[in-house]
Amino acid sequence: MVKKAPRRTAERILEVTLDLFNRFGEPNVSTTLISAELRISPGNLYYHYPAKDELINALFDRYETALNELLAASDGVRNVEDAWFFTHTLFELIWQYRFLYRDLNDLLSKNRRLETHFQTILINKTRAVRAVLDGMGRTGSLHIDSRELEATATSMVVVLTYWLSFEYVRDPRRALEPDSAQAALVRGAHHVLNLLMPYLEAGQRMHLLHLAGAYAPRPAEG
Repeated sequence: MVKKAPRRTAERILEVTLDLFNRFGEPNVSTTLISAELRISPGNLYYHYPAKDELINALFDRYETALNELLAASDGVRNVEDAWFFTHTLFELIWQYRFLYRDLNDLLSKNRRLETHFQTILINKTRAVRAVLDGMGRTGSLHIDSRELEATATSMVVVLTYWLSFEYVRDPRRALEPDSAQAALVRGAHHVLNLLMPYLEAGQRMHLLHLAGAYAPRPAEG
């Protein structure tokens, strides 16, 4: 039983760090603040994670593992409904680790490991989006010229990667707050898939419009 305590402390440190990074942005969160939030000594935090970069890397490793598992599901996408749920699930995962995307350029400039791994993530995202387009093409849901496929896939990955940055610039005070999550995720999924509009079969095009409307948050009744 004694041996399990350090692992539990390390887990709790990551949970609290992720919450603080997401709320305030990684550059604005010090190890002193993390220690205070946990009500542990800085020395205890240092015992588990000797540097702030180690906290960032540990959280990134969890994100990367979950993302790669999710991207593997791209082979099963056959139509707009599949693509909608695949894209929305991607955004849900990105939201869980939104500090990475909120402060992406700053993080990459300071952390060589993240810089190289994010390049791999872009490659894997692009490969997964191509698989989505290929699967939809095989079922007749999508008709796209092979010469347009690469540029379309890249555009979709750009929106996936920078959507939360756009949301943050648009409304810095509220965009990354939990009560804004559902609306932001729906908008993101809609805009990613909207890039396919010119290539969708007519029925699939209508279904995408229906999904975007059905999942959009309803305004609160006054």
